Amino acid sequence: MDYQSLAKEIIESVGGKKNIISLVHCATRLRFKLVNPELAETERLKTLDEVIAVVDSGGQFQVVIGNQVGDVYQAIMSFSNIGLEADEANEIKPEIAEKKSTLLARLIDIVSGIFTPFIGVMAASGIMKGLLALAVACHLLNTESGTYQIWYAASDALFFFFPLFIGYTAGQKFGGTPFITMVIGGALTHPLMIKAFEASQTGEIAEHFLGIPVVFINYSSSVIPIILASWVSCAIEKRIRPLLPLAVRSFFTPVICLATVVPLTFLGIGPLATWLSHLLAEGYEVIYRFAPWLAGAALGAAWQICVIFGLHWGLVPLIFNNLVVFGQDSMLPMILPAVMGQIGAVLGIFFYTKDPRQKALAGSSFSAGIFGVTEPAIYGLTLPLRRPFIIGCIAGSLGGAIVGFVGTHTYSFGLANIFTLIQIIPPSGIDSTVWGAFIGNAVAVLVGCLGTYFWGRRTQLTELAPVVDIAISNAVSTTESSLPTHITASEKTITLLSPMTGQVIAMADIPDPTFAGGLLGQGIAILPNKGEVHAPFSGTVESLFVTKHALGLRSEQGVEVLIHVGIDTVKLAGEPFTLHVAEGDQITAGDLLLTFNCQAITDAGLSLVTPILVTNSDDFSTVECVADSEVTEQQPLLIITA
Repeated sequence: MDYQSLAKEIIESVGGKKNIISLVHCATRLRFKLVNPELAETERLKTLDEVIAVVDSGGQFQVVIGNQVGDVYQAIMSFSNIGLEADEANEIKPEIAEKKSTLLARLIDIVSGIFTPFIGVMAASGIMKGLLALAVACHLLNTESGTYQIWYAASDALFFFFPLFIGYTAGQKFGGTPFITMVIGGALTHPLMIKAFEASQTGEIAEHFLGIPVVFINYSSSVIPIILASWVSCAIEKRIRPLLPLAVRSFFTPVICLATVVPLTFLGIGPLATWLSHLLAEGYEVIYRFAPWLAGAALGAAWQICVIFGLHWGLVPLIFNNLVVFGQDSMLPMILPAVMGQIGAVLGIFFYTKDPRQKALAGSSFSAGIFGVTEPAIYGLTLPLRRPFIIGCIAGSLGGAIVGFVGTHTYSFGLANIFTLIQIIPPSGIDSTVWGAFIGNAVAVLVGCLGTYFWGRRTQLTELAPVVDIAISNAVSTTESSLPTHITASEKTITLLSPMTGQVIAMADIPDPTFAGGLLGQGIAILPNKGEVHAPFSGTVESLFVTKHALGLRSEQGVEVLIHVGIDTVKLAGEPFTLHVAEGDQITAGDLLLTFNCQAITDAGLSLVTPILVTNSDDFSTVECVADSEVTEQQPLLIITA
C-alpha cells in the first residue's frame, strides 16, 4: 500500500491541511477535528479502496481505515504543518465550532483525544495482567517470585502512573504544554505524596499547605483528577503566557502553572474529582445491582451501534473509574458478547456465501474481530447486509444478559476481545463467574452464526417466487407458456435482459478496480453505442443518484441491480443525463429509464463502459453472462441461478 499517496488523498479530501485542527487515531479510525466539517468530501473519501467507511459523529470526522490505520496516520503526520492550534482555528471560524459542537460531542472528542494515543499499550497491559492471573490460577507462577514481580511491574506501570500519561495527552488535547500537565500528574503520584497518604491512613498528624489542611488521597491509577487539573492548567497557561515578556515566557509560564495548579489539585480539585468518581461509580453500581441481566442485555445490544458512530468512547472513563474505585469492573465483560455477536454473524456469512470475495472478507473480518476490531466486519459486511448486523446485536444482547446475570467482572483494563476472557479471572481463582462468561460469549457467537446462516440473508432465497423469465417485452404475455425453452420454473433461474445495445465487456476488464473487483456485486459491463438505458426486468426503481448517472433497480423476484453509466461520470454533475423515471416508480421490462449524450461523456475524457451489477449476488448461486461479444437491448444478458 502506498501510504504517502493515500495520506495526501485523505488530507485533500478533508479540506486540506488548514482545515485540520487536530488528528488522533484509535485501533481502526483516523479521528479528525476539522475547522469546517462542511469542506470535507465524504463521497470522495468513500471511493478510496483503503477507506472502509466515513463517520461524522461525536464532534469528530472519522475515517475508518482498519488495521493499517497506524501506518496511514504516520504518513499523514509526516506532512509538515498538519493542523492548526486550537485557538488559531477558532479565530478563523469561531461560529462553526460553536454551532457544530454539542455537550455530548465535546465529551466524546475530549475522551477519545485523551485516551486513543496510548490505547494499544493499555490493551497490552491488560492482556499481560490477565495472563499473569491465569498463570497464578494454574499454579505456574506465584506472586512472590521475581519472574512474576517483574512481569507484573511491566503490566502495572501504565496504570500505576496513569496520571503522568493522561497528563501529557490531556495537555495536548486542551491546547496547553503537555509536559507541564505531565509534571502535574507526576506530582500526584510522587513517593512523598503516597507516603503522606499512607501516614494519614494511620491517623498521624495531618499536613497543611500555607495553613490550609490537606486531605491526602492516593491518586495512582486515577483518571478524573488529572483531567480536571490539566484543564485548569491549560486555561491558566493560555491567559498568562501572552502577558509575560518573551525573554522569560518559556520558564515562568511553567513556574506559575505548577506553583498554582499542583496545590490547587491537592486542596480542591483532587478531593472534588475523587468524590465525583465515587459518586459516578456508585450510581453505576445502583443501576447494575437493580437488574444485572438487563444491564448486560442493553450493553450487548447497543455497543456496536455506539461503535458505528464512535460514541463508545463515552463509556471508557466509566470502565476506568470502576477499576479505580472498586478494583474491578462489570461493564467490560458485558460488552464482550456484543463483539462476539458480530463475530458470529461474520462467521455465518462465511459459511453461507458463495462469493469468493465476500468469503475472503468474512475470513479477514473474523480474524480482526476476535482481537476486538469489529469495524471491518460492521462496515464491510454486516451493516451493508442489514440483517446480519441486527442478528449480531440480538446475539450480543442475549450473551450480555447471561454475563450480567452471573456477575462477571474484569480486574484490569483492555479492549473487548478474546483476551478479556483471561482478564475476568478473580484473584481467588477461577469460579462460576468465569464459566458464566464463557457460556454467555459462546451463546453470542452461536446465535450470531446460526441466525445469520439461516435468516441473515438480505433477500431470502425461499422468498423468491417460482422462477420466471423476465425476458419479455411490453407486448408479450407474462404467462409461463411464453418462457423460452431454455428456462423453466424448476431450474430456479432468472434472466436479466440487456438494458442497452453495445459491446460486452468482461467484469475483470472494467477500468475501475471497485467494479472489476466485485466489491459491489457480480455482473458484466457494456460499452454502449446508443445513449439509452432500458429496464432489464419488471420491478421498481429503488434509487436514483442526484447526478443521474446511475440507477438502482429491484426486480419482482428480489434481484437488485446497479446500472452505472460510464466510469467516474459523477464528475459531470448530471449534465449529459436525462431521467425518464422517478424513485419508487414501477417499471416493466423494456421501459426507457435514462438517456445520455455519449459524445459529451467521451469529450470529457471519461469512459462509456457501463457496469451492470447484481448487488445482492451473494444471495444466488451463480451470476453468469450469456451474451456474445455484442448485445442488443432486451436480449438475454445475465442468467441468475438461485
